[in-house]
Amino acid sequence: MKVLKFGGTSVGKPDRMHSIARLIAGKDRKLVVLSAVSGTTNALVAIAAALTEGDHGKGSQLIEALFAPYHEFVNLLYTTAEAKQKGEAIVNTHCDYIKSYVGKPFGEKETKELLAEGELISTALFQEYLLEINYQSVLLPALEFMKIDDDNEPVHEYIEQMLTAEIAKYPEAQYFITQGFIAKNTKGEIDNLKRGGSDYTASLVGAAIRAEEIQIWTDIDGMHNNDPRIVKKTFPIAALTFDEAAELAYFGAKILHPSTILPAKKYRIPVRLLNTMQPEAKGTVIADQTSDKDIKAIAAKDGITAIKIKSSRMLLAYGFLRRVFEIFEKYKTPIDMITTSEVAVSVTIDDAKNLTAILEELKSFCTVEVDANQSIVCIVGDFLEDKPGLVNKIFEALKNIPIRMISYGGSKNNVSLLIHTQHKNEALNALNEGVF
Repeated sequence: MKVLKFGGTSVGKPDRMHSIARLIAGKDRKLVVLSAVSGTTNALVAIAAALTEGDHGKGSQLIEALFAPYHEFVNLLYTTAEAKQKGEAIVNTHCDYIKSYVGKPFGEKETKELLAEGELISTALFQEYLLEINYQSVLLPALEFMKIDDDNEPVHEYIEQMLTAEIAKYPEAQYFITQGFIAKNTKGEIDNLKRGGSDYTASLVGAAIRAEEIQIWTDIDGMHNNDPRIVKKTFPIAALTFDEAAELAYFGAKILHPSTILPAKKYRIPVRLLNTMQPEAKGTVIADQTSDKDIKAIAAKDGITAIKIKSSRMLLAYGFLRRVFEIFEKYKTPIDMITTSEVAVSVTIDDAKNLTAILEELKSFCTVEVDANQSIVCIVGDFLEDKPGLVNKIFEALKNIPIRMISYGGSKNNVSLLIHTQHKNEALNALNEGVF
């Protein structure tokens, strides 16, 4: 069985849902993971914000604005009067459900329930369309098998057990439709895998059923060698290893959710990145093999804060680093980059939510300097020791760019550089010219 995930733009219009139905056609069984219709999740976030602030009038207006286009969507999606009627019923049911929150206390729990509605609507509409065109399909509610623990991590054994049991109930079904992004937590409440989590859902369910292949369908023809929004001359990469793709996804490649690779890598399931708008394009295959190019791609991650931590002693004392890292662990704040010298250590974080508290604890035994508005530029490839000259190409290309930190050697797949965000676009273009 193959797992196919389609993102918001891929389901954003009725004709695109029609295209998805054609793309999944075939004799082999498929499990299809859908995101919310493009724009819906952002609209739900805005509704939740208004209701949280107690502005129920604004919330009501935003609800009406969200569902107004869905009626035309239904009219164009279906052909028969019966199917149109069922589609309208789906839209009205979800609209009434969201309206039921107006005028009531609204908090984090209700926000997560509200954000799940996007995927619940898109999958219900698509399943009804498949039934209209006589596909043997079944809608599998993700809330029946997707579960996260108290650390917001997926419970793999539960997912595998429950999903396998659900699929076994329908031996005649050829297509299974489910929601990306949403899950239940240990309290049995609706929760989620964070934004972009539909990719993660596809990888988790692919691993759970030991899929033949996981396909991530978006609106771009594979992972590119650089950011096509900033750099003009980019091209799709034919093949990447799991480790190379994971580095690129974590450090800013928007086509793939950073957590997607690990479940697929565990069971060596190929992940194929494809373009819904250009299905004939070869895209990118992520597996054990890769191309023979030394430098594969470049990505950049914004919103980085750099923290320079200097020991109050002349030399780094025994246990100093342990004390530093325990503070970041206490506040559940991951570190992206780290460099050390004889008297100081510099780290970067992309989540500054607990920065004030972290700094207060660090200042109790060291001096601290903070630089905000930083970006990490990540160059991914095969940086083995016996390949001289590769790093020289990188720094020659960036000779006019001020570099704040360098991380090299922690991985054979990655050279990471920290620069001020104002230099990011210039750096990406310079690397594209100098490296490729």
